[in-house]
Amino acid sequence: MIGLIVAVPLLVGFVLWAFTWPNARSAPHDLPVGVAGPAQATAPAVEGLAAQGDAFDVREYPDEEAARRAIEEREIYGAFVFSGEGPPEVLTAGAGGASVSQLLVGVAEAQAPEGASVTVTDVVPAPDGDPRGAVFGTSLLPLVIAGIATGALIAVSGLRGGRALVGLVGAAALAGVVATVIAHDWLDVLAGDWWQVAGVLGLLMLAGGATVAGFAALLGQAGIGVGAVLLMLLGNPWSGAASAPEMLPEPVGALGQWLPTGAGASLLRSVAFFDGNGAGFPLAVLVGWALLGTAAILWGGRRRPRSARDEGGAGERARVTAGQG
Repeated sequence: MIGLIVAVPLLVGFVLWAFTWPNARSAPHDLPVGVAGPAQATAPAVEGLAAQGDAFDVREYPDEEAARRAIEEREIYGAFVFSGEGPPEVLTAGAGGASVSQLLVGVAEAQAPEGASVTVTDVVPAPDGDPRGAVFGTSLLPLVIAGIATGALIAVSGLRGGRALVGLVGAAALAGVVATVIAHDWLDVLAGDWWQVAGVLGLLMLAGGATVAGFAALLGQAGIGVGAVLLMLLGNPWSGAASAPEMLPEPVGALGQWLPTGAGASLLRSVAFFDGNGAGFPLAVLVGWALLGTAAILWGGRRRPRSARDEGGAGERARVTAGQG
C-alpha cells in the first residue's frame, strides 16, 4: 500500500516533467541560421546574433541564392539577406518548423528601424493542409503507439524468432501504407514521394515495435515498459517534431534525435519536404534501433526454447525419480 501511494505521485511527476519541461523552456540553442550579402552590410547582423550567446549558429553566405540552397539542403533553418540599406529580407522554411520561422521574423523585426517593414519569403513552405505544422507534430504519435502495441502483442502472444519478425514487418508495412493514405492523400499534411513517405512511416513503426519486442525478449514483460518509456514518455516530447530539436533545452534536443521517435520525425520532415536532404543521420538511427531490436528478438527466441527444454527435461527426471522411489 505504501509503495503504491509513493509510486503513483512519482510516476505523475516524471510524466509531467517529461512532457511539459521541454516546451516550457523552449528557446534556440545553436540554431543554424544564415546571413547573406556584402560583408559591410552583414557585419552588424552577425555581431548582433553572436551577442545572443549560444542561441544561434551563424553561417555566412555570399548571396541570396547560396542561402536559399543552404535552406533547401537543411544546412540552416532560415537566413537574413542584406542587399544594402534598410531591413533584411528573411528567408524561412515553414516546412522546417513554424515556430522557428516566427522566431527569425521576430528577430529581424526587432533589429529593423522603427516603421520599416520586413520582407519574408518562405523558401520551403508547409503544405496547404497543415500551414502551421501542428498536424505534423501529432501525425507521428499513432505510429509510435502502434509500434509499442505491436511489440507488446508479440511479446505477450509468445511469438518468437522468424514468426515474430514476419508479424512485425508485415504490420509495420501495412501501417505505413495506411498512414500515408490518410496523411498524404486525404489530409494533405505530407508531401514528397508517396512510397518514400510510406517507407519512413513504416520504418518508424518497425523500429518502435522491434525496440519494445527486443526489450521484452531480454527483460521479460518489464521490457515492454522500458520500450514505452523510450518511445513515448521520453521520445515524444524530446523529438522536436512540433518545433525543432534546437528549440528544446539542452541536452534533450540532441538526445531525442538518438531515439526512434525523434529520428523518425527528422527523417519524415526531410523526405516529405526537403527531397531527402539531411536524411542520413536519422535514417541510420532508425535502422540501428530496428536492427538491434531484431537481434534481441532472434536471440530471445533461441534462448527461451532452450530454457523450456531444460525445464521440461528436469521435470521428466523428477517424475522418473519419484516413480522409482
